[in-house]
Parts: sequence; structure tokens; C-alpha cells
Amino acid sequence: MKKVLVVHYSQSGQLDSVVKEFTRPLVESDDISVTFENIKPVEDFPFPWPFFKFLDTFPECVYQDAPPIQEPAVSGDEDFDLIILAYQVWFLSPALPMTAFLQHPVARTLLNDKPVVTLIACRNMWLLAQEDMKAKLDELNAHLVGNVAMVDEAGSILSLFATPLWVLTGHKGPFLGGLIPKAGVAEKQIKASERFGRRIRDRFRFKGEVSPDMFRGLSAVHVNEGLISSEKTAKRAFRLWGRLLRTLGPHGAWQRKPVLAFYSVFLILMIVTVVPAGMLIKRLLAPLTRQRIAQQKAYYSAPSGE
Repeated sequence: MKKVLVVHYSQSGQLDSVVKEFTRPLVESDDISVTFENIKPVEDFPFPWPFFKFLDTFPECVYQDAPPIQEPAVSGDEDFDLIILAYQVWFLSPALPMTAFLQHPVARTLLNDKPVVTLIACRNMWLLAQEDMKAKLDELNAHLVGNVAMVDEAGSILSLFATPLWVLTGHKGPFLGGLIPKAGVAEKQIKASERFGRRIRDRFRFKGEVSPDMFRGLSAVHVNEGLISSEKTAKRAFRLWGRLLRTLGPHGAWQRKPVLAFYSVFLILMIVTVVPAGMLIKRLLAPLTRQRIAQQKAYYSAPSGE
């Protein structure tokens, strides 16, 4: 019997729904045993997320300074044939609960020399968070054999408004009579994610193991070339501002609040000016950079491919 471990954390509940559909074929299979490890922070993150608590989380996210979690139910001595890491993206980085799990001593023995599939549900920017994830998996001697990235149905521009409203209010919308669309990954996309579980199941049954080519042709990821440079610019800004905020005090320190208030204005201005301008420039230059873009898309979409 093949053994699969699914490590997950969902703040809003959306990722739990994705995990449920993704793993359905595995759970229903008689020859596969599935273990679920729900990461539990010692002090959980609220949802909806109060505005300043939300902003005050980003320095720790980008510098991967994770808060403590409760002891995992798995010991690290188990021998799994596949480990699925289902995570959200916070501030272009893996969400802190997943970061905390990967920094836990259990993860070092659990993931050593094991095949790993990453499963992401986020607004639309996931490339650099996955780069952080890849670096951590390399450090743990794990082998990435697949990545699935599911993004909000609202699109790149409108989700800039829809997703924050969902996070801060707890309501997906739509808002303003439909002017701001519903936030989150589309239900039909969530339902369709079981195709990945079926592919894993079939690989185990007919080949006995999973491999990096197993999600090819399943549209596991889509790399939006217009957002590559935007992600890099935003990540650099997060690191600069995060370094400043960390010098003012730890997470929750009152000294951070004035700078966070100023930063929130800066962030909004950057979202409504720099991000659209970057996307427009990228599109205008596309004919001149077609080969480079193709190389970038191939790199970021690996190993699953578009």
C-alpha cells in the first residue's frame, strides 16, 4: 500500500476545500493510505484579518521568521511515498504556518529524500513564493515532482481589490453591485483539481512511483509573464520595508504602527501605478523579449509545465 502525507494550513477555509477535492481520488483508493497533517499555530492567525495585524505580518513573512506551531501529529519516523505541501501565499512568500512546519525538526527527517508535490491557492502571484519553497526543499533534501497553482477567478487587476476586501471583511463578494467581482478560486476550478489526485493514483498503480512529468498536459500552472517583473519589484520592496520594520521592534510592537500606516499608502500607490505600468511595459516589449520570456515561463512552470 502506498502512503501519502498531506500537510496543510488554511486561514479562510478555501485551501481546505482545494485539498479535499485534490486528494479525493487518493482517499477513495483502496491501495493508498492518506494522512492529513493540519498545521496548528500556537497563536492562530485571525480571519477576517484586522488591517494592521494583516500588514504587520509581512516583515516576518518575507524574512521567514515563523511563529511557533503546536507539535505535529507525525513524528518524522514515518515512511511516506509522497508528501503534498498545500500552502497559501502571503506577501509573495509561503504562509507563515507552512514556513514554521518546514523549519520544525520533524520536517528534516520526514522530507529527507522524499518526493514532494506543492499545492498553492492564492490571488495570482505565486512565482517567488514557490522559489522560496524550492530553496527550502533543497535544504531538506526533498525532491519536487509537481506543483499546482490555483489562482483567483477575478483576474490580475480586479483581484487587487477583491482579495483584500475578502481578507479584511471575511466576505468573498461581489462588492459594489458586481463592480468588484467575487474573490477566491472558482468553485469549478476547485472541483476540477481532483484530476491531479487521479494522476497521482494512476502513477502509483501502473508505475509504482511518482515522477516530475506526471502533471504534464493537465494545466497545473499558468505563468503570467506580465507579472514576473512585478513580483520581483514588489519582493524587493517588501524586503526593504520589512528590514526597517524589524529594526523598530518585533511583531505587534507599537513602534511599527506609524511606519505601517505610511507604508499602507505607499503600497496602494504602488498597486495602482507601478504594477499596471509594469504589465503594460512588459506587453509592449514582448516582441523583443519573446525568447527570454519563453525561458522564464519554462523555468517557473517546472516541473509541472503549463
